[in-house]
Amino acid sequence: MKHLNKIAAVLAVIVGAMAAVAGGQVILLGKQMDYYVIDWLPYYNFAVGLLSMFVTAVLIWRRSRYGMPAAVVTLAAHAVVMLVLLTGYSAVVAPDSLRAMTVRIVAWVVIVALLYVQSRREKGVGASA
Repeated sequence: MKHLNKIAAVLAVIVGAMAAVAGGQVILLGKQMDYYVIDWLPYYNFAVGLLSMFVTAVLIWRRSRYGMPAAVVTLAAHAVVMLVLLTGYSAVVAPDSLRAMTVRIVAWVVIVALLYVQSRREKGVGASA
C-alpha cells in the first residue's frame, strides 16, 4: 500500500478534531459537564487537537521527514497525560476523560504504525531498485 501516510494523516485530522471539539466545548463555549473537569485538561485537548489537525496531519500528508517525529511526540504527550491522570488525578478524573485519552492513544499508535510500515516499504523498494 503506497498511501498509508494519507490514511495516517486523515486519522490524525479525525482524532485531532475530536480532541479540539471536546476541549473547545468547555473552554470556548463554556459547556458544563456532568462530571468534574480537571482545569487544564480541556486546554490540553484543544491545543493538541489543533496541532494534530493543522501541523502533524499536514506534515504526515506531505510526507515530510518531520511527520513521524511529530506523530511520536503527539503519542508520547498523550501517554504522559494519561499517566498523570492515572497517578496524580486518579481520585477525581472522569471515566469519560480516561476513555477519550485511551482512544487518542490507540489512534496515535495506529498512526505511528502506519507511518513505520510505509517507511519500511519505501526502504525495501529503494534497496531492490
